[in-house]
Formats: sequence, structure tokens, C-alpha cells
Amino acid sequence: MFQGTDVQAKREFQVGECRRPGPSTQAVHAGEPRQNPYGSVTTPIVQTSTYAFPNTDALESFMAERMFWDKPLHQEYGRYGNPTVRAAEEKLAALDEGNDAVLLSSGMAAVTLTLLILLRPGDHLVITADAYRRTRTFCNTFLKRWGVDVSVVPPGDYAAIEAAIGPTTRYIFSETPTNPFLYVLDLERLVDIARRHNVRTIIDSTFATPYNLKPLAYGVDLVIHSVTKYLAGHNDLLAGVVVGRGDLTVPLREAQAMFGAVVDPSAAYLILRGLKTLALRVERQNASALAIARFLEEHPKVRRVWYPGLSSHPHHDIARRYMRGFGGVVSFEIKGTDEETRRFVDALRIPRIAPSLGGVESLVEQPAIMSYYEMDPEDRLALGITDQLVRLSVGIEDTEDLIADLEQALERI
Repeated sequence: MFQGTDVQAKREFQVGECRRPGPSTQAVHAGEPRQNPYGSVTTPIVQTSTYAFPNTDALESFMAERMFWDKPLHQEYGRYGNPTVRAAEEKLAALDEGNDAVLLSSGMAAVTLTLLILLRPGDHLVITADAYRRTRTFCNTFLKRWGVDVSVVPPGDYAAIEAAIGPTTRYIFSETPTNPFLYVLDLERLVDIARRHNVRTIIDSTFATPYNLKPLAYGVDLVIHSVTKYLAGHNDLLAGVVVGRGDLTVPLREAQAMFGAVVDPSAAYLILRGLKTLALRVERQNASALAIARFLEEHPKVRRVWYPGLSSHPHHDIARRYMRGFGGVVSFEIKGTDEETRRFVDALRIPRIAPSLGGVESLVEQPAIMSYYEMDPEDRLALGITDQLVRLSVGIEDTEDLIADLEQALERI
């Protein structure tokens, strides 16, 4: 029988008595027991849908203990938990410095299930207008259908956020950095507003990763990531995670068992493997993206670049305050027509035309065609999504090769 080790002992992984481990050491070792079954160096894939007990006394003892969220020593059925999945959750909680983590079947499952469980009919949610489009759609349709009132406020307008808070407001939901313009939240200011009004905060920090930013350290209540992106890092699986305090994750974990939005152990194993190189990958993506942003900003065929590592970005000073690095996404606008922008994208040889981000392969898209194709053009333009806008997700290819590829593609327009 595969059994986990003490949760607290795993989370308090230390290099020495007075030294906290660095991000890469944490990514490799945190959340996993030093001694795995059979002496395996890697956490095994426990490929089972159900679990057997040696006798009735063991079953009864387990049923009494399972009521405590911090003691998931075993599971009786795969929908309620899995040792490989739990190891991934422990590592994710450690990386974000959270009390607990719940791994779900996708990033959107993490967002939607969290909001469905934590909000009740009659509650009010404040969400910023630059949150992920599908998240806003869910809030404005499904949540309202369930009797939850939703206010959408301009991004970065803290006065508007505070003005939107009312007696039934329970949560503020936002992202940092945002997609596609990479706006960065002043987290301390947001948390101060929320606490003065007895409101909790939820931040989608997918674009940052725990390597570049840890929102929980600034008082945020819950952090959500699409694990599909940087955390898994290889464009080969779907998953999401919610990290925070146990009192908020317990109802989510209970609901997950009912909804069945679980991650299978093979995917959890790939997540564990991907997380071990998180710091190395993100360091490379940070460096490459900054170099690319600087190149693009100086190029005569580029109208504007959005990257928080550039002094020209409106939230550059905030990003410098909060972020270790500025991420691997660069958004920019081509000088020219829609046709010329298409020609540029098609001329690229390294980035592939695809949605998503954060993997080892560079990806590129025109948001107007990929993410906002179904939106009314006037509404899309009101959000700043022009036909000439390009979003580049930088992978781990050689920086010089990526810049050379961008240069040759720009010569085609």
C-alpha cells in the first residue's frame, strides 16, 4: 500500500537549520518524501481507481482520519484522491507557500469550481475587466444564473474596485499579469482594500508562476494557476490548481469529489516532472522575453510592445516591486494591415501558431483571430484587441535564434 508521509514535514523541506532552499531546490524536492516506495527516486504513478484495506479496523481508522484535510494518508477511491496527485499538490503548495493545494482537471475547472463553491445566491463578486475572457463569460452568465451579482471594473482602477464593493460583496477576482497586455496588480493595495471591507481576494497568477511572484505572501487569500501552462511546461496535459488556506480549500476538495474534476495519476506524474525544471525554464523564458521585447521595441515595423520588463510598460514600476522576473509572454502591435500581420505570423519558423503559453516550445497567435474571433469587432477593439496585435509565448529555444526568426519575418512586411 502506497502511503504518504507527514504533510507538514514535507512542506518544511530545508537545506540547513537557518537556510531556506532556493526556488530550483524547492521545485525539485519540496512536497515529495525523501524515501519513496521500492526505493524509487521519482514519485511512482499509482495507477488505480480503487484502494483495498487489510481489514475492517484499518478501514474504520481511515474513515475517522480522512475528515482532517491535512492527513490524506490514503484514499479509498480515485475520485477522492491519489498518492501521485497528492504529491503534486504538496509540491504546488510549497512553491506558492500555501497551506494546501487542490489539483483539478483544467485551469478553467479551477476557476469555475472555486467560484461556484465559495459564492452563494445573493453574494456579490467584483472582477476586473482584464481577467481571462472565458472567466469573465462564466461570471457574467453562469454565476448570474445562480443568483450571484457580478460587477466588472476597469483594470488597475483601485478607486473603482473599492466603489464596487457593497454589503454582499464576498470576493474580488483578478489576474496578474493579465492577458494579453500584461498589466500587473499592486497586490498590497488590493489586499488593503479587501481587508478594510472584509472581502477576500482570488488571484489568477498563471502568467507569473510561483517563481516570479507569490501573491499569498502579500495577503491574497487564494491563488489559481492553469497548470497546463508554465507549471507543467511541456504543452502535453491539462490541469489547474488552487492554492491557499485549508479553510478555503476544504469545501473545494469536497466539491471536487462530487463534480469529478480530478487529475489522473499519469498527468500528475508529468506535472511533478515538469515542476522540477520550473525555475530553470522560467529563468530562461524571462531572459529571452526581455531581450525579445527590447529588440521589438526598437524595430521600425513594430508600433508598440507590451512587456512589464520595459520601462515603457505602464506597470513597469509595480512589476519591479513584486516580480522576480517579468515572464515569458510578449505582446506587440505590427505597423501595417491585418494582411501584413498575417504574413508576419506565417513567416515565423520557430514559434508555432497555437493558443496557450508557458511551454518549452514558443507559440504565437493573433488574439483577434485566435481568442476573440467570435466577438463583435467593435467590442474587441474597445478592449484594445486590434487586428495587428500579436502575442508571443517565448519557449526555451536559444534567444538569438528567436530574435533572428522575428527579424526575418518582419522583413516580409
